[in-house]
Amino acid sequence: MIAWMKSYPDFKRNPLVLIVIALISAIPLFFMAIFAAEGMLIHGLIGAMVSTISFIGVSAAIQDISWDRYVKIREMIVAMPVHPASYAMGTALAPFLLSLPSLVFFGAIASLWGFLNVTTTIWTIVSLVMAWAAMSAIGFIISTYLYKASPWLLNNISNLLGLGLIFIPPVYYPETLLGGLSWISVILPTSNVAGLIRYYLGLLPLTPETVIVRWLILIATTVTFVVLTSLKAKWRET
Repeated sequence: MIAWMKSYPDFKRNPLVLIVIALISAIPLFFMAIFAAEGMLIHGLIGAMVSTISFIGVSAAIQDISWDRYVKIREMIVAMPVHPASYAMGTALAPFLLSLPSLVFFGAIASLWGFLNVTTTIWTIVSLVMAWAAMSAIGFIISTYLYKASPWLLNNISNLLGLGLIFIPPVYYPETLLGGLSWISVILPTSNVAGLIRYYLGLLPLTPETVIVRWLILIATTVTFVVLTSLKAKWRET
């Protein structure tokens, strides 16, 4: 219900938001199609899917919660028979719903190119859900520990963080381009998920042990941020 309340009104007021979400993630694809080498476009398409789910996840977790606190909506919701965890989940799930059309569109293109079948689609979906969970958890911990900051400051932080975790690490481009520094991609959830999707699509050779380690790091990152948020969360102003 909370996810619907925080997503449907925005969509109803501005249906073009779905196109905007897709275009923001697809902008790098335009330049890659013109300037990048052949075969790089699929890497950009993977980056677009990860970017769509990650940027909107971290932005909502920071901006929505900080703005709800600023206009007192959060206190109204939590004062009702709503558990704080339900409020957090609804806040994170709302942008996820808005990003689904973009993900379906990018996934359809990957399928037409022959990269997605039933198995790879399932693993891609699981990986994207983990990207959403990890980035939402990062957003929650920032909005929690900086709960006294103004919504405008947190808005700038969320934009910088989202752009930094999407365009700098190997999300739109393969991590093999980093050479000996490719291990950095495992630490960041966005590039880690992009690497896992490339593995399942046959674009990145990884050993089964490496894949397991990458999944464990991704899960541990998400769980750590969720725990830190739950320990510090202040659901009512004092």
